[in-house]
Amino acid sequence: MPIELKLGMKIEKTALPGVLVLTPVRLGDARGFFSESWNRRRLAEYGIDLDFVQDNHSLSIASGTLRGLHYQAPPYAQDKLVRCGRGALFDVAVDIRKGSSTYGSWVGVELSAENGRQVLVPKGFLHGFVTRAPNTEVLYKCSNYYVPDSSGTVRWDSCGIAWYLEGRPVLSETDAAAPAFAEFDSPFVREGEA
Repeated sequence: MPIELKLGMKIEKTALPGVLVLTPVRLGDARGFFSESWNRRRLAEYGIDLDFVQDNHSLSIASGTLRGLHYQAPPYAQDKLVRCGRGALFDVAVDIRKGSSTYGSWVGVELSAENGRQVLVPKGFLHGFVTRAPNTEVLYKCSNYYVPDSSGTVRWDSCGIAWYLEGRPVLSETDAAAPAFAEFDSPFVREGEA
C-alpha cells in the first residue's frame, strides 16, 4: 500500500478502508530517540481528526497472550490508536460494518517497541492482538469512554485470521467463551446505508 510522509508521520493505507498504519518519525542520538506519537492538529490536515478521551495500557506477561476480538457498540463505539510500548505483538482489525464490501475481512500488522508503528482501528471493526514477546505492553487511545454494557467479544479463531501461533494462546475466560463470528449480529452498518 502507498506510504505518505506527512508532518513527521508515515501514513500507510491497508487493505481495509479506514484502517491505517501510522509510523512516527523518530529523532535519535546516543541517548535514544524522541517521536511525536499523536498530534491532533497535524493529523487533521491529513483527514484524521479524532477526539481521544481515554488512554489504556495493558501488560501481557506471557508470549502468545491473545486479547480479542473486541468491540464497543454504538452509540459508544470507539476509534482506537494502538501502539506497543515494550515487546512485540500482532495487531488485528476485522471489518464488521454490514453492507461493507470488506465485511468479515481482516488485516494484521506487526507492532513493536522497536519499529514504533501504530494502527488506527476505526469504529465498526473488531480489534484484537497476540503478543510475540514476554512482558509486552500495549498502549492505546480511545475516542469514547469504556461502557461495559456496550462492549462485546467475538471468538478469536472464528474469523479466519492467521495468528501464526505456536500452540494454544493464553486467553481470558471472556475471550475463550465468546460467540463465533458466524453467530454474531453486528450492530454496525457501513456509513451512508440504513
